[in-house]
Amino acid sequence: MCGIVAYTGSRPALPVLLSGLKRLEYRGYDSSGIAVETPDKIAVRKAKGKVSELVNLLDSDEGALDQSTCGIAHTRWATHGPPTTENAHPHAGGKNGIALVHNGIIENHRALRQKLEGEGYIFLSETDTEVLAHLVDSKYEGSLVDAITSALGEVEGTYGLAAVAHAEPGKLVVARRGSPIVIGLGENETIVASDASAIIKYTRQAIYLDDNDIACICGSDLDIRSLGSGAVSRATSEIDWSADAAEKGGYEHYMLKEIFEQPESIRNTLRGRMDADRGNAILSGLNLSPRELADLYRVLIVGCGTSMNAGLVGEYAIEDFAGVLAEVEQAAEFRYRNPIIKSSDLVVAISQSGETADTLAAVREAIDKGALVSGLVNTVGSTIARETGRGIYLHAGPEISVASTKAFTSQVSVLLMMALKFARSRRMSREEGRQMVREIKAIPELVERTLAQNDHIAKVAERYLDCTSAFFIGRGYLYPVALEGALKLKEISYIHAEGYHAAELKHGPIALLEASVPVIALCNKGPGQDKTLGNVAECQARDSRVLGIVTEGDTEAMAAVDDYIEVPDCPLHTAVVPSTVALQLLSYHIARLRGCAIDQPRNLAKSVTVE
Repeated sequence: MCGIVAYTGSRPALPVLLSGLKRLEYRGYDSSGIAVETPDKIAVRKAKGKVSELVNLLDSDEGALDQSTCGIAHTRWATHGPPTTENAHPHAGGKNGIALVHNGIIENHRALRQKLEGEGYIFLSETDTEVLAHLVDSKYEGSLVDAITSALGEVEGTYGLAAVAHAEPGKLVVARRGSPIVIGLGENETIVASDASAIIKYTRQAIYLDDNDIACICGSDLDIRSLGSGAVSRATSEIDWSADAAEKGGYEHYMLKEIFEQPESIRNTLRGRMDADRGNAILSGLNLSPRELADLYRVLIVGCGTSMNAGLVGEYAIEDFAGVLAEVEQAAEFRYRNPIIKSSDLVVAISQSGETADTLAAVREAIDKGALVSGLVNTVGSTIARETGRGIYLHAGPEISVASTKAFTSQVSVLLMMALKFARSRRMSREEGRQMVREIKAIPELVERTLAQNDHIAKVAERYLDCTSAFFIGRGYLYPVALEGALKLKEISYIHAEGYHAAELKHGPIALLEASVPVIALCNKGPGQDKTLGNVAECQARDSRVLGIVTEGDTEAMAAVDDYIEVPDCPLHTAVVPSTVALQLLSYHIARLRGCAIDQPRNLAKSVTVE
């Protein structure tokens, strides 16, 4: 949640800060602000709404801040206090010319606020971040890094922060605990951000801070300490995608671009990981020997939202093909219910960003309980990737739209490869493995054939614009697709939508069916199709219009529904992907026709780094 950008170097800071904010706006867009050095003070400008409102405000300054070469900036997703100019970051300390931006939550902010008010500090906002700014200010005795170090010793909670002080020109101090900070290394300059997308325009050389790191930066000089243990060294990584990958590329929305990128993103996910001759998957990042794979008792998959829906596909595939017990659990529930975990269990944590707070907490709980733990993430250098020490990168490329699309299909593709890997270590023959390799490698082509129906899907979407609610139903592998389809529709169109196992429809939800409540039914060929078609008839008997996702050429299924979208004929475990892509396009076109803010839906943020 929220986005941080900071700069120190030889060029004007303002263009770098604003460019970074625009790239980070998907992380939060309730308000934004900047603080830059001037000869007289730290100048702060803040605006409610999107970054464009801040740009308009700065234009009215007529270039007053253009010469500054050091500053910090923030785009906010509201937690403490509503989205107002007063609550926007940066926040200033009250006495010593300090300004600070912050992601995360200061859990003991009320007690700290009361203490600081007793010391004479006046609060102008409702945020926990202003508490942190005043706390740092109260510790300041000429060294910003020492003041922040001292202040963080009193803080309970999570933070990614960047701060400047008027008395120390050209200097940035940044720190992290539970909220990501990446430091981009340029020539005579350094760019700090909460996401690599904000720095890739200027450099691909990056350092990812660990929890409890604090860094002091001036130009290209960098000193990193770990709170309580002195100086540390952090490895430099190279960002493996270009700035162009984070642009719209001629598409109306990032979401549409990312939907159409899926054939290539899935190919990137699969590249180098399929052994066609041996009928196996090459997943060296798991760092599990054949003996360890054979000895696995259970696979526990944890995630939130879209990642949890992908995990459900993995549960079916791992049990079907490998005969290994698999379970999926919402990551926050996993953390708080004291789960029973054995040393022979493998916990797979799924997170696009690799920073999801609940999923990271589940990782730490699983490690503490002695399980094998692996991460399935898209962001290189993310906390989950580093703390698990084993896992698989998606290589899906940047995903800018808040609603996840290509991350989901890459997650499913990896989980199918994991199922194959586990199965070959147990009971699957080489020939069966070769067949599954062919099926998985065909997924990008299946997606391309589905994307070719974009115009047809747009026309179908016109018939579903005015519904008050929508139900998505499916069975087996297609049940998670129903959940994901409903999630996409509600996220970007604001239509109430729910996904159900088709058998659950008549256990309550059917009471809500009427002409204004359509049903989207996953009617692909395969086990359970006849039962789903029976559910379709039950919906139509209650006046609900039914849109079916059907297998190409399946005239029986086409005749049973009111509208249909065809997907290629393939096994159900791979049909998950083209069926999901069809529903992504459906949700996109419904939202587009309703005039919704597709890439930045209200109240949502891309990376959920707070509980």
